[in-house]
Parts: sequence; C-alpha cells; structure tokens
Amino acid sequence: MSDNGKLVGIVLVSHSGPVAESVATLATGLAGGGTAPVAAAGGTEGGGLGTSSELIAAAAHRVDRGAGVAILVDLGSAVLTVKALIAEGDELPDGARLVDAPFVEGAVAAVVTASAGADIAAVEAAAREAYEYRKV
Repeated sequence: MSDNGKLVGIVLVSHSGPVAESVATLATGLAGGGTAPVAAAGGTEGGGLGTSSELIAAAAHRVDRGAGVAILVDLGSAVLTVKALIAEGDELPDGARLVDAPFVEGAVAAVVTASAGADIAAVEAAAREAYEYRKV
C-alpha cells in the first residue's frame, strides 16, 4: 500500500490514440473496473500517428494523485519522448517514471496492482513481470 493512501496513476502512451484508449479500457475492465486513475496519451494533437509530449504531460497530470505516475509506452520513439520529458524535470509530476514493460500485459498488471493500492515500486515491478508471461 502506498504510504500516503493515495493511488499510483497510470499513463498509456501509444502512437495511436485509439490503441491507447483501447488498452486503457481493457486494463481497467480486467481490473474489475479498477480504482487507479488511468489516462491514454495516444497519437498527436491532430489525431495522427505519433507521440506528443504535450498530450503525455497532460495525461500524467490528470492521473497524478501524489503516489507517483507509471508511464508505459508502445514503441521506440514514445520511449524517447518520455525520456526527454523526464530529463526536462518540470513537465511531469514528481514521481513519474517510465516503466519498461510490454504495453498490453504490462498495462493490465500495472492497473490491477495500482487499483489494489500498491506503491509505485510494486506497480512498476508488476508491469515488468509481464515480460515473463508465457503464452505457450
């Protein structure tokens, strides 16, 4: 449980707005409706394919409840965009971190874990463990 009783926020960054929204819906649904704040940050401001530092930062601020924000991404340039935001130091809420995890499975694990009241370290660990999910 997070020390302050607040929930970790989750941001899902995809190059596609509909993909980010769909993964957010899936993860929240599989978390039983979940209570953790989740925001999708997909595509560009104009609805095109790509990533937007403005959309990512806005999503992170929307889900920030003071317990940290876990940011999961889909592809390479999304990683670079989030790393740049973190390096700038003032665009994201304190405690925001890029989580190295598979996008869909990691999102589900992160939302379920955050909804249970876990702290940011446990949310990150759960998302990372999704790399070990075997399908065969």
